[in-house]
Amino acid sequence: MASMTSTFDRDTPFPIELTATPAGLTRIRILLKNNEYDKTPPTPEDSQSQEILTGAQRQLVEYFAGRRQSFDLPLTPAGTPFQQQCWQELQRIPFGTTISYAELAQRVGNPNACRAVGAANGRNPLPIVIPCHRVIGSSGKLHGFAYGLDIKRLLIDLEIAASRSSGDDVCPPIETVSGQLSIFNT
Repeated sequence: MASMTSTFDRDTPFPIELTATPAGLTRIRILLKNNEYDKTPPTPEDSQSQEILTGAQRQLVEYFAGRRQSFDLPLTPAGTPFQQQCWQELQRIPFGTTISYAELAQRVGNPNACRAVGAANGRNPLPIVIPCHRVIGSSGKLHGFAYGLDIKRLLIDLEIAASRSSGDDVCPPIETVSGQLSIFNT
């Protein structure tokens, strides 16, 4: 099944590359400042993939604007059965809250699999939509994120701010490994 890729950076804090097939969104890649990317729109290969890419872009822009707390997109991430199980659990973590790697391991039925769930998070091909950024260390500190702790912090802070503005409960203070508290929890 052929895939289509589209890159955008309007109304987002960083450029994002999306890849989809007619079956669903297969990849989200956050493009860091030193990455070069092609800003030209993709040549439509099929209308279904294009529709998925357009919907994903719209929903991500709404998320970054604080107007979307969950995503309604067809997702087709490739991964092992264990990774798929972890990614399903990640989608159950409410917006604006966090859990520990240990809690995620409990939720997938293997309390001793903290490192394995960490590895599954690291291989998540759909960050933000499958919110691996909501998983933190048991100590309350930020650990591990494929795109760096600054991006992880940005995503968590965005959700905390959106939750506060809507009157929802928010997660407890979160620390980075450097001990810096979230700007929204101070």
